Amino acid sequence: MAIIITDECINCGACEPECPNTAIYEGADSWTYKDGTSLEGNSTLHNGHKVNADEIQSPVSDEFYYIVTDKCTECKGFHDEPQCAAVCPVDCCVPDENNVESDDVLLKKQKILHPNS
Repeated sequence: MAIIITDECINCGACEPECPNTAIYEGADSWTYKDGTSLEGNSTLHNGHKVNADEIQSPVSDEFYYIVTDKCTECKGFHDEPQCAAVCPVDCCVPDENNVESDDVLLKKQKILHPNS
């Protein structure tokens, strides 16, 4: 499953640089699928959704740091545990019960985002 950041976030920013997928953004910041990934132009995600990797997306949160679910792999393929949760001083990076994904799905997502790793 993907990780979410709860509203207990203190906006310290410790999580953002730890994400190997560049899936974490500061509140109110726009994002793209290409940020920190190998995706370019029209791309197909692990779930079959077609996206334009270059298209600017609206922020998921205007108040707190947030994680883009389609880019979160729980650090599978990079680390043994989600790095955002490991460094969060208030334990607000938690599993997203609304986006449960198996290890196989998370690794497939990682390979699509970073095919050469």
